[in-house]
Amino acid sequence: MRIDTSRSPAMPPARAWWQHLYVQVLAAIALGAVIGHCWPATGEALKPLGDAFIKLVKMVIAPVIFLSVVSGIAGMRDIGGVGRVAAKAFGYFLVVSTGALFFGLAVANLVRPGAGLNIDPATLDPGAVADYVHKAHDTSVVGFLTDIIPTTLVSALTDGSILQTLFVAILFGVALSLVGKPAAPVLDLVDRLALVIFRLVAMLMRLAPIGAFGAIAFTIGKFGIGALANLGALVATFYLTSITFVLIVLGIIARVHGFSVVRLIVYLRAELLLVLGTSSSEAALPSLIGKLEAAGCDRSIVGLVVPTGYSFNLDGTNIYMTLAALFIAQATNVSLTFDQQLALLAVAMLSSKGAAGVTGAGFITLAATLSIVPTVPVAGMALILGIDRFMSECRSLTNFMGNAVATIVVARWEGALDRDRLAAVLAGGQPIAPVAPPSVESATD
Repeated sequence: MRIDTSRSPAMPPARAWWQHLYVQVLAAIALGAVIGHCWPATGEALKPLGDAFIKLVKMVIAPVIFLSVVSGIAGMRDIGGVGRVAAKAFGYFLVVSTGALFFGLAVANLVRPGAGLNIDPATLDPGAVADYVHKAHDTSVVGFLTDIIPTTLVSALTDGSILQTLFVAILFGVALSLVGKPAAPVLDLVDRLALVIFRLVAMLMRLAPIGAFGAIAFTIGKFGIGALANLGALVATFYLTSITFVLIVLGIIARVHGFSVVRLIVYLRAELLLVLGTSSSEAALPSLIGKLEAAGCDRSIVGLVVPTGYSFNLDGTNIYMTLAALFIAQATNVSLTFDQQLALLAVAMLSSKGAAGVTGAGFITLAATLSIVPTVPVAGMALILGIDRFMSECRSLTNFMGNAVATIVVARWEGALDRDRLAAVLAGGQPIAPVAPPSVESATD
């Protein structure tokens, strides 16, 4: 028996414009910004609203990933397909994320946002970024790889590590597939649990406007809009660079594979506004999995590519690293040769993987990169510490879109994409719920 609740022919009733999640989130962001600007103390006091919502979402990330991956892998007839999908995904991640590093490097050399500031490195306070530098030193590529293995099978679902959850889910899904018919009741239970968890996610997403409201009110109240004006050239350059990367680079990739990145942005508008409001792409991870499945991507592809991409396909973070590093060099009058810039880029490629999944990964990764490349003073990070929160929103948005595009592309490569459904959904012809529960396949004799 096959119950496909995400593709029911029944059309949902039309809703008023103000009932749409993306409209509510947008209104919450605007209201939060006003309160943070006009009453900064009140804005700062609203921080728990944003923190609580992000914790609620992170609470269900591990079950969503585990159930989606296990169900997808166990349903694969060719178990060797898991390795093939992973190889294609990592190949894509390597090429596109490296391209993002070069993109940021090129823009920094062309625009030179830090030129003319003439900052004396001796006047900077290294203590302001000491904590980030310490965390960067504690995070190595080897340590990162060993941390993928959880302490116990169950701890992977309780420690909040995306990669540990993915690791255990892959092993469990493969084992379930190899056992075969005797494990059919377990697979049926996994599928039915997935229905419940995705319904829970849909319930939590209704709280998204409250979370976005509290998070943006805190950001504006704490740092003030004036912080943007002080280093406006860097902020503007980073936002424009990221937008250009998404529309042109990801746009070309999308067009080659038969879909429009602009229409994908419209389709994911509620999730993007949530990421903007909370400065966390993880806040929209469960919803992204549901949306991509509903758009025609096979569940096994979505379950593998999305969680892996959240750690290895950080296009926005990579653009930020090269752009910020060259900004600091230009602001402190440090002249970097082309070879030194390539060395900086090579180090950034490795350090971006080592700090993946760490809270504040963008700033920590930058600290790790500058620590290894002593030509650029690490203390120069103090110049951008005050505006990093504003840039983290753009990093998260770009990372989010990069992973959405990557998943559709890998699904297309695997022949696991319903292209007609994708076209219909992106065209707005088939209204669907914000989070579509996955289909349930009941095992039969």
